[in-house]
Amino acid sequence: MTTAETGRAGECAAAEHLRREGYEMLARNWREGRYELDLVALRDDVLHFVEVKTRRFDGLTPPEAAMTADKCRALRRAASAYLARSGWQGEVQFDLAAVDIRPDGTTDVRFIEEAVEYNWR
Repeated sequence: MTTAETGRAGECAAAEHLRREGYEMLARNWREGRYELDLVALRDDVLHFVEVKTRRFDGLTPPEAAMTADKCRALRRAASAYLARSGWQGEVQFDLAAVDIRPDGTTDVRFIEEAVEYNWR
């Protein structure tokens, strides 16, 4: 499985996990210019920007380790662009979906709410 395939599989698993938990999926792989958001979802009048990090189960580091300060800054900038375009005025939250892909292709999804501080404006 290539890195791109691993990433796509992780995003699919995370999106399905969120759907099962009652989230409405508004966007997947949203892009505008150099900005990109993995998943944008809505639940209970809160807009969730979900960064998905995926690793093969036998990897050296867990997916959570890829959520660096630089990635958090990029996520905030992309969210600002999304909000400007969408006109959303309600509550927002930044979450992380950490996905492990096992050798048999099954996935484990850990959804970490408020993984990035919300005082970003």
